[in-house]
Amino acid sequence: MSSHTDTFTPLRSVLYMPSSNAKALEKAKTLPIDGVIFDLEDAVAPDAKPAAREAAAAAVASGEYGRRTLTIRVNGIGTQWHDDDLVAAAQAGPAAIVVPKVNSAKEVRQLVTKIEKAGAPAHTKLWAMIETPIAILKAHKIATASDRLGAFVLGTNDLVKELYCEHVPGRAPVLPSLHQALLAGRAAGIAVIDGVYNDVKNIDGFLAECEQGRQMGFDGKTLIHPGQVDGANAAFAPSEQAVDEARGLIAAWEEGKGAGVVTYNGKMVENLHVESAQRTLAIHDAISALGG
Repeated sequence: MSSHTDTFTPLRSVLYMPSSNAKALEKAKTLPIDGVIFDLEDAVAPDAKPAAREAAAAAVASGEYGRRTLTIRVNGIGTQWHDDDLVAAAQAGPAAIVVPKVNSAKEVRQLVTKIEKAGAPAHTKLWAMIETPIAILKAHKIATASDRLGAFVLGTNDLVKELYCEHVPGRAPVLPSLHQALLAGRAAGIAVIDGVYNDVKNIDGFLAECEQGRQMGFDGKTLIHPGQVDGANAAFAPSEQAVDEARGLIAAWEEGKGAGVVTYNGKMVENLHVESAQRTLAIHDAISALGG
């Protein structure tokens, strides 16, 4: 179970929604997503940003999104909208404020000071977008800079751009960077959410990348289209087989306590296997509580 919260919060599917688009905000209420990022940054034109800010704050306060994890992505540090975005987001009190291009522990501490000064409630975390070479190199320092930091969100498009590498199936050019971010996030006990998949019409490519993300250890994936939600939810949820195996393994462990060696399905069971099985069931139970 992730140590960043007392109870496991599923983040299999986290969808970016342009906050300037009232229809999109309405649509998000009906989608089976684990999380929403009300976006004030890339998806919003400069002249629409103030209105989008108000719309995102209103959406968070509305209480109309059920048990979905609601977050607001502000414009980046140093932009003309950043400070106003941060204050409005802090006062709205979402589950998290998502900040693009966080590049140092110092920036994390400054961001936390600002949102606390603006009156952010205790439950509002900071989610740092990791999308530059320097952020990857400083990932552990960033991850451990504040107790308010709740997650890393990978910005793979920017990372590809800054590395001068290419988007290719299997993501070989960025795998070391993704792994570095995962190592840092897991060492710090925070969630780590994979980057977006750009080609919304290539379902097979998207599903393959979800599968890869799950195998690597990501909690879930950020999404740019509602059509990607079901695939991410399925990929990052434990399969029925995995749940059955976890239950069987834990039962065998309980039964065999004190017997020295415990085996399940012919394999030796150790404490670490039990912990993994417990995490699988915690994820499964949390997803079931969301209604699937």
